[in-house]
Order: sequence, then structure tokens, then C-alpha cells
Amino acid sequence: MREVNLLAIRRDEWLAVGLSTAYFFCLLCAYFTLRPIRESMAVASGAVTVPVLFTGTFIVMALMVPVFGYLFSRFPKRVFLPASYGFFILNLLAFYWAFRSFSDTLWLGRAFFIWISVFNMFVVSVFWSFMTDLFKPGQARRLFGLIAAGGSAGAVAGPALTAALAPALGIAKLFLVAIGFLSLALLCQVLLLRRQEAETGGRAPAIGGSVWAGAELVWKTPMLRLMVGVLVMLPVLNTVLYNQQIALVERAYAGEDPTRFFALIDLGANVTAFTLELLLTSRLLRWLGVAKTIIIMPLLTSVGLVLLAIWPQVAVLGVFQALRRGGEYGLMKPARELLYTQVEPEVRYKAKNFIDTFIYRGGDLTSGWLYLGLSQGLGLGIAAIAWLAAPLGGLWAWLAYRLGLNFKEPEHEPEHEPENHG
Repeated sequence: MREVNLLAIRRDEWLAVGLSTAYFFCLLCAYFTLRPIRESMAVASGAVTVPVLFTGTFIVMALMVPVFGYLFSRFPKRVFLPASYGFFILNLLAFYWAFRSFSDTLWLGRAFFIWISVFNMFVVSVFWSFMTDLFKPGQARRLFGLIAAGGSAGAVAGPALTAALAPALGIAKLFLVAIGFLSLALLCQVLLLRRQEAETGGRAPAIGGSVWAGAELVWKTPMLRLMVGVLVMLPVLNTVLYNQQIALVERAYAGEDPTRFFALIDLGANVTAFTLELLLTSRLLRWLGVAKTIIIMPLLTSVGLVLLAIWPQVAVLGVFQALRRGGEYGLMKPARELLYTQVEPEVRYKAKNFIDTFIYRGGDLTSGWLYLGLSQGLGLGIAAIAWLAAPLGGLWAWLAYRLGLNFKEPEHEPEHEPENHG
């Protein structure tokens, strides 16, 4: 079947792509409506407490990994995926009540920081696992950039809503906005699950297997071990920049509320990601391949750290954060997710979730305490730590390139490629 539009969506793919794009839009809109609140809570807690918050996040994530493995082994995705989103909606209702009921929000804010850090990793990991279940590799290479653009559009709308509504509504009512978008994401998910069942003519059973299968598969599979290396380097560099962000904002916004500043960074990052995903990502994946596309952001991260070392100013960091995060979401993440279209369902859901959550937050934990040791223990400043971190971007690029070589590039895509229903 001939492509019918400039977006390279085929006639039989429109419904699935439309629902998937709307799903990701609503999911990230919900998260990014609340993310500036998390950042403000981190500033209120102080830079020294950030490693403690990451430690709490890692502990909660570690407790969730076996629970997730058990539930996904015992229940089919048509049951488990909607139920997990319903659980998070109930959590948001509880936070709405708490922020309305208590005037001292310091400890509540710390609990929310941990909760949203777990929530974000879990729901985004599950989303991409589901996408790799819906689309074949050739389709994914064409369509993942566009689907990711839907998420970035939601991530633009979320902080824009927060920047506009926070002064009038206050923090608590923003939770209701997030609940509305997460409920719409749940609706899209259910419709996609029903469509998948209708196309396959039956209901897929639970995956089964061990509760710890995700960790076992990572240990046994070379490609997954490389994925671990790439995903560890990402939070290490993210945490360096995050702690520098906290320190610079504390200095620049002493006594002022920085929520709007964080919302503007999120807005810039997601406009960048949306532009890349809509115009460049799919083309670069076809022209350069996964291995060359996936190294672009690690190399640019090294350059950005050098610039931050030379000019350690909040404006420099804000621009760098917006461009770096935009490139991570817009280029590197779609390229990584393509690799999961060529694996078995147990790898796609269990191993991927283990890497995306436990391993990633473990990197946050380690790098958070390492940063505290460098800054508080050794007394290194922002510029010195940026110089130390810059070479890590090169190591990250090397690991990413080796990971990208694992994708088996389709020699050609058939004239008509039906959807993959796992």
C-alpha cells in the first residue's frame, strides 16, 4: 500500500497511531503538569537533601520491581495495565486531599518527590513496552518519532498549563488537572488493548515466568547489559546537572518561588523534543541508522558540560537543560526503544521495566551521593564538577554506539506491513 501522506502513516495504521499519540500526549501532559511542583519541593528541601530523596526513590523502586514481576506474570496485560493506571489515579486523589488539608508541606513535598519519580519511570516504561508490542520494527522506525512527538506535545502543554494556572489555582488543584489527563491516557490504552484483541482474534494470556525474570534476562543477554550501561550513564549525568540546577537556582532565586522558571525549562525541552520528533527523528533513523543516531546526544552533552564549566550561570544551565533533555526525549529515547521491537515479550515487559526503573534509579542513587561527596566532602564547585563529568559523555557515546549496532536494520519494508500484536 502506498504511503498516503507526508507523515508516512499508511491507511491501516491511522487509528493505532492516532490512539498511541493521544495516549502519550495525555500521559506526559499529566506528568509535566506536576513536575514543576517536584522541582520546587526539591529546592525547598535544599540541595543537600537531594541524595536522600533519590535514596528514598530507589528503595521504593526496589520494592516495586518484584511486585511488578509478580503481577505481570500472573495477569494478562489487558488487566494489569489499566489497573496500574487506576492505582496511580487514586494516588493523585490522595495527594490532592493532602495538599489541601495540610499547611506544612515540607515532608509532604518530599513524599511527593519520591512518588512522582517512581510514577514517571513506571508509566513511561510501560507505555513504550506496549508500543513495541503493537508495532513491528519497520513500522516502529517510521512511526516512533511521530508517536514520541505526541508525548512531547503533551509535555509542552503540561508545564504551559502549570505556568498559566499555578498562580490562580494553587498547587492542590493542579493534581485534578493531572488526574483528568491520566484518565484520558487510560481510555486510549483500553481502546488500543481492545483493538489488539480484535485484530488477533483472541485474548493474550499472562506472560508467566519468574518474578525475577527481568533481572535474570539482563544478566544473560549481552544487548541488555549494554542497555544497562547506557541507562546508568544517563542518570549519572542527569544527576550532576540536576544538583547543579538546584544549587544555581537556590542562589539565583533566594526567597522567590522558582516554579515558573522550572516550567519554562520543561517547556523549552519539550518544544525541542517535539520539533525533532516531528521533523527529524524518523529520517535520521532511516538515513544514519540506530547506532549513529543514538550517539548524537551523548556527544552534545559533553560539549554542554564544557560550556557550563566555563560559564556556571543559571541562564546557561537553563538553556543547556532544555536542549539536552529535548534531545534525549526527541532522538535518543525513540532510538533505544526500537531495540525492544525485536525481542520476546518477557524481555519487552519484564527486563525493560527492570532496566528502566530499578537500574535507572540505582544510577540516580549512586550519582547523587557521589555528587554530594564531591561538592560537600571535597568542596568542588559547579565548574570543577562539570569538567570532571564532561569526559563521561564520550564513554556514554561509545556504549550507546555498541548498543545501537544490535538493531537489525530491515533491508526493506514490505508494501503492506500489518501491525504486530505480540
